[in-house]
Amino acid sequence: MSKVKTGMGRRSFIRNVSLASGGLIIGFSWLGCKRAAEEGTEEMALEMPDEWFELTGYLKIGDNGIVTIYSPNPEIGQNVKTSMPMLVAEELDVDWNNVIVEQAPLNTDVFTRQLAGGSQSIRQGWEPLRMAGATARQMLLTAAANQWEVPISELSADKGIINHTGSDRSIGYGEIAKAAAKIEVPEEVVLKENSKFKIIGTSRKNVDAKEIVTGQPLYGLDVQLDGMLIAMIVQPPAFGMELKSMDADEVKGMPGIKDVFTIDTYPEDMEKEWSDTTSFPKLVVVVGDSTWQVMQAKKALKIEWDLNTELTKQIEILEKSAGLSGSGGLENTDVHYSLMAEVGPKKSEMVRRDGDPESAFKNAARVIERSYSCPFLAHNCMEPMNFFANVTNGKAELLGPIQTPEFAEKSVSKRLGMDLEDIDIQMTRMGGGFGRRLYGHFLVEAAVISQKMGAPIKLVYTREDDMTNGVYRPAYQVTYRAALDGNNNLTAFHVNAGGISESPLFANRFPAGAIDNYLAESWAIESNISIGAFRAPRSNFIAGAEQSFLDELAEEMGKDPIQFRLDMLKRAENDPVGEENDYDPARYAGVLKMVRDKAGWDNNSSTLNRGVAAYYCHNSYVAQVLDISLKNNDPVIDKVTCAVDCGIVVNPDAAINMVEGGTIDGIGHALYSEITFKDGATQQNNFDSYRLIRHEEAPKKIEAHFVDNGIDPTGLGEPPFPPVQGALANALYKATGERFYKQPFITQLRNAGGDLKT
Repeated sequence: MSKVKTGMGRRSFIRNVSLASGGLIIGFSWLGCKRAAEEGTEEMALEMPDEWFELTGYLKIGDNGIVTIYSPNPEIGQNVKTSMPMLVAEELDVDWNNVIVEQAPLNTDVFTRQLAGGSQSIRQGWEPLRMAGATARQMLLTAAANQWEVPISELSADKGIINHTGSDRSIGYGEIAKAAAKIEVPEEVVLKENSKFKIIGTSRKNVDAKEIVTGQPLYGLDVQLDGMLIAMIVQPPAFGMELKSMDADEVKGMPGIKDVFTIDTYPEDMEKEWSDTTSFPKLVVVVGDSTWQVMQAKKALKIEWDLNTELTKQIEILEKSAGLSGSGGLENTDVHYSLMAEVGPKKSEMVRRDGDPESAFKNAARVIERSYSCPFLAHNCMEPMNFFANVTNGKAELLGPIQTPEFAEKSVSKRLGMDLEDIDIQMTRMGGGFGRRLYGHFLVEAAVISQKMGAPIKLVYTREDDMTNGVYRPAYQVTYRAALDGNNNLTAFHVNAGGISESPLFANRFPAGAIDNYLAESWAIESNISIGAFRAPRSNFIAGAEQSFLDELAEEMGKDPIQFRLDMLKRAENDPVGEENDYDPARYAGVLKMVRDKAGWDNNSSTLNRGVAAYYCHNSYVAQVLDISLKNNDPVIDKVTCAVDCGIVVNPDAAINMVEGGTIDGIGHALYSEITFKDGATQQNNFDSYRLIRHEEAPKKIEAHFVDNGIDPTGLGEPPFPPVQGALANALYKATGERFYKQPFITQLRNAGGDLKT
């Protein structure tokens, strides 16, 4: 057991609560109750208590023993709404069948990190959430000890019942909750040893599962309130353009249309949060009674657009200096690739240098050099961007899907000129995020529109708005070079990476630390296309490229791909080069050994078209072996075997789901997806032109295996996504005899012939 400080004195605790109904109640408003039921338990409504008693900011206990646990972080499908309350329930020692889970609203006084991103929810919540449960349990035990006049050391708790070892007395949490609510909050609590876990490590059903499959209101688009108006935006048709003029007189007279006007989401004098990313702050807005009426009005608007010379000037200069024929600063995909191939590497800056790589390359018997690239990607959440806002009488009520509510609250405060305490942000479940909802400009837009209308509104993006007004995954390129001596030994490694408009380089990740002579260089090319985090930022490209190159290098050296990686990792573990290597070689090697065993690599690698890859990101390690076949030159993915080291697995079912989802997502984007630009405009605006993986194209089987090492949990939502792209490329090589250097891979397969799907 470990003793930890609660960090919450009585004074700070009282500051966040008020006395009501004989107990401590925090002023939450809830989006709805969900029963956390055991698998196989008959669905039924729990009997609600007559009184609730708040013990910590994370939970309240009813007088009948029912426990409500608040899930603090946004839910985007990673299942934290189930897994985070499991941590509380574990230390509370409550029966999971008697737990109701509710989505907590934004409350930074109580919840320290209400953000969905970076695969950090469980990792960051591991101790605070357990501490909240342990604190409440300690207060309940103290209240029982006081009532029975016995030492607290003689008491134990299990499934919501307190027992006294010296007698036959027992009492339920509900019976003692009122007294417990008056107990001084302990300064320290004892957390369980891992071996004592009863809930952590067991599979629990998604608490929203029934509502999801039966179509019950959960998402931002589900919000329907009397008097609510619908708002939609019209943004410039291309990156680098802005509004010149608008004639809205005719449109304002269309049925159901309330108003048409322009807004500036982020005025120049406004201090922006990092999440206030958008290329189109100046927008045309249409407000009306219904979605259909507003959509028809958008189509009828007469708008003129003009070039924004301030945005496009630097792009034009860059193109001309490179001898390229651009379009006056309106960007084009073919120019992007030319710039990345010819201009970017010349702007490189050294990020890391070990040994003497220049001499090693000069004296090499052979130099292997390969370049890899990928396009922009759209996030394309199934639920387009949307948000509800009601800004009246100096108050702002906001409700919807957002990954960064705390930052959005600050942005709304600055934009509307309101105090933070006058802004209430409540979170709905999200129909996908993948990083897109980190950037809350659509929330600020909704608030500005509601303030102008003086009425509640729901802002809704169409699919076309979403795909063309994106915060995209950048386009990247990386070139690898490896130096081999006369004995075919690796003597130097060079990585040169960049993109539009950021670099994907992680200079201190493998194989840094495993090679005497190592050089890492980085560059970026300016662009007016908005970019941002995409599932496993930067790793989502460079992992696949790196793992493809390592495979090709292993082949050139005549080595087994897995053993080649293990040999390098052994060097990094036993005699590392440098002191800034940000990975654990032993854990890295562990997943490679596990996947080699689980996939039967040594027995089948010569008879199957299979590729391997392994990668470290978000504090976790994933190795994957992918088996592929071709049918009419169409890729058929037969199986993916995954080995994962993410520390303690809180909810195995949810963990398997994340591994499966990340694996499918990584394969789909590497094979099929791309956003291209012509004269600053995206050439894809809906799913008829933007290709996602389809059900029949998903792997026929995915196996997920987890390392059991007792380490505190690390990331899981993102780590399975990057390496599978390398495993896919390596398997495609085995199947086709061709190496794949440019995503999406389907283009190369299509050019090779065959009856391929489009």
